[in-house]
Amino acid sequence: VQLQASGGGLVQAGESLRLSCVASGSTLNNYNMGWFRQAPGKEREFVAMIRWTSAGVIYADSVKGRFTISRDNAKNMAYLQMDNLMPEDTAVYYCAAAPRSRILSSLGQDRSYDYWGQGTQVTVSS
Repeated sequence: VQLQASGGGLVQAGESLRLSCVASGSTLNNYNMGWFRQAPGKEREFVAMIRWTSAGVIYADSVKGRFTISRDNAKNMAYLQMDNLMPEDTAVYYCAAAPRSRILSSLGQDRSYDYWGQGTQVTVSS
């Protein structure tokens, strides 16, 4: 599976962005999808995930109520709607795919994901 993330940019605090992740080489029906981010000087951290059935989603506490993850398997796409952005959301955002056989409790860990996109930069100014 090849993943490509897009939609990042420079916005002011309180504004919104929608990140997209397009998959090729395989159908996304077979994968749980996750978003991670990495800020300068920090480790990569989990942001959100959505099960391959769309029946389950998990968010990091830092983004709950502001970010929404979704997917469209027919289009082989995953999305991350980010509202009320804050400067601390500044990071490179990565989409990732984990086989649907992975258990839910493991999907907050980046080692559970086999495929990664190249990342898209999100910068939020205060």
